[in-house]
Amino acid sequence: MKKINVITLGCSKNTVDSEHLMARLAAAGYEVVFDSDRTDAKTVVINTCGFIGDAKQESIDMILRAAAAKQAGKIERLFVIGCLSERYADDLRTEIPEVDAYFGARTWDGVVRALEASGEPELATERLLTTPKHYAYLKISEGCNWMCGYCAIPLIRGPHVSVPMETLEEEARKLAARGVRELIVIAQDTTYYGIDLYGRRMLAELLRRLCRIDGIEWIRLHYAYPAAFPDDVIEVMASEPKICKYLDIPFQHISDAQLASMHRRHTKAEAMELIRRLRGAIPDLALRTTLLVGYPGETEEDFAELMEFVREVRFERLGVFAYSEEEGTYSARELHDDVPDAVKQERVERIMALQNGISLENNSRRVGRTERVLIGSRQGDFYVGRTQYDSPEVDQEILIPADGRRLMRGRFYNVRIESAADYDLYGSVIGR
Repeated sequence: MKKINVITLGCSKNTVDSEHLMARLAAAGYEVVFDSDRTDAKTVVINTCGFIGDAKQESIDMILRAAAAKQAGKIERLFVIGCLSERYADDLRTEIPEVDAYFGARTWDGVVRALEASGEPELATERLLTTPKHYAYLKISEGCNWMCGYCAIPLIRGPHVSVPMETLEEEARKLAARGVRELIVIAQDTTYYGIDLYGRRMLAELLRRLCRIDGIEWIRLHYAYPAAFPDDVIEVMASEPKICKYLDIPFQHISDAQLASMHRRHTKAEAMELIRRLRGAIPDLALRTTLLVGYPGETEEDFAELMEFVREVRFERLGVFAYSEEEGTYSARELHDDVPDAVKQERVERIMALQNGISLENNSRRVGRTERVLIGSRQGDFYVGRTQYDSPEVDQEILIPADGRRLMRGRFYNVRIESAADYDLYGSVIGR
């Protein structure tokens, strides 16, 4: 049997792309491994990230290692796909000619033909999962129309294109039949879903339909753009018990001057009003956000306003990134990257130090509560799980002493929280 190794770099949206490709490869008779060092796989496919500097460098380093392996005769064919090759295919062909072919991120037709994979339409909703079998990402659209000043995604992935609702329902039913219990709904902007197909935003209706699928117990919503946030999404999150009380909503900044320069299409007042509406309708909501510091023109006053925003809102989950100039974006063309790297890094550290204390206080208030926990793994003397307030890979976990009892991976248990750290909880199973 032919063996092929698919290596995926970057975000969860890339993960879904690779899983769809691997299903087509498996249908064509390949033995598929993923993210593997196996030397008996003579064909290698690298799905790259081209979003920010560190991610691009990781992708380039991986391509160079694979190219060296090909030169040494360890692999026979090497293909590169995804965001980096969408953006820089001509440069990559010149600099790393050992790669057999480069394909972009917007269509899979070329790589499917090159690998002699199956192109059958009925495989459109099939995936070979690379996540643990109890959860999976569901990508509901591609591309983005917002054109934020710092972001290269529209240049790479193109404009927003929704996946038809019936296709998503079929894919979700297949995932549930294979044991998936948690769907993590993702896109560049999930709240924009449906506007191109149905003439209006249809995320709430999609969520209702997903809730009706037997076997799915948790539905988690990621990457919701703050501007024009749909009221019906708030309503469905508050009313549907399967939808996790969790929302990933990247605000990026709060200073009106920075928001305007970033082309974020909302104001500070609108952001604060949205947070008020969300927490008013869903009192136990865990809000996750990402922030961007060191954007061109960010003053100490802007940054102080951002710190106060974090202090006031007390996000349950927060990530912060230093601005990285990306060629072709508005900020790279029109603005001067005038915040020194040392200042950017200091601002990252100041926000995270503040958030560490907030996270510890938030976690400490949960001690004594009993929460439903999905078990993911065992590590040493502890089982590791998550509550509905935590997404895999990016958020905290709850650690449960094994104490001679066996907990099943992918099962739910009621767990009493006994103690808290800044980014971990400790608990014990209640009942059997």
